[in-house]
Amino acid sequence: MNSPQRVFLVDDQPEILKALGRLLRATGFEVDSYLSAQAFLDSGNADAAGCLVLDLSMPGMNGLDLLDALRQRPSLLPAIFLTGQGDLDAGIRAMKLGAADFLTKPVDDARLIGAIEHAFADNRRARGAAQERHSIQQRLDSLTPREREVMALLVEGLLNKQIGAELGMVEKTVKVHRARIMQKMQVRSLTALVRLVDRVQPTHPA
Repeated sequence: MNSPQRVFLVDDQPEILKALGRLLRATGFEVDSYLSAQAFLDSGNADAAGCLVLDLSMPGMNGLDLLDALRQRPSLLPAIFLTGQGDLDAGIRAMKLGAADFLTKPVDDARLIGAIEHAFADNRRARGAAQERHSIQQRLDSLTPREREVMALLVEGLLNKQIGAELGMVEKTVKVHRARIMQKMQVRSLTALVRLVDRVQPTHPA
């Protein structure tokens, strides 16, 4: 979360990479440049903080192929597409894959910088949410199998007595498990516990 955000430029035309890199560095951005989509994938930066600015049409793996590959990982990097073709269909496909923006060449400098700043903000939010989910998952993983059983019934709304009957234990034992669950999950109320679990398992049954 504390790593600096960078702009990852991907374009098969060296002169465009050079011009964009000069512009963005002059604006204060950190920039890495790649001459192909595969070169970016091989760089190991798919999970880095920042955003992609990439050409739509490239030989071999094109921009859409790269975004599709990143989404399957999944990568949190927002992607801003640049195209000189004004291909509406490609723009629609890019947006369906989750592209942050779709700009035509020659791109307006101010619009590109604004799109990058917006993508950076989106990436910070996404990485923060992912870090939070990871923290919650670690807490869930600390629960014993029995505590997980009790918690599952708690979030379904069952009372201690009902949980005891369901799992074949006395109510006092349920209370002990409940207290340990609340401590390990770092919450003080059942409502907070339900909300926490839902952040990791949004389709958790009611």
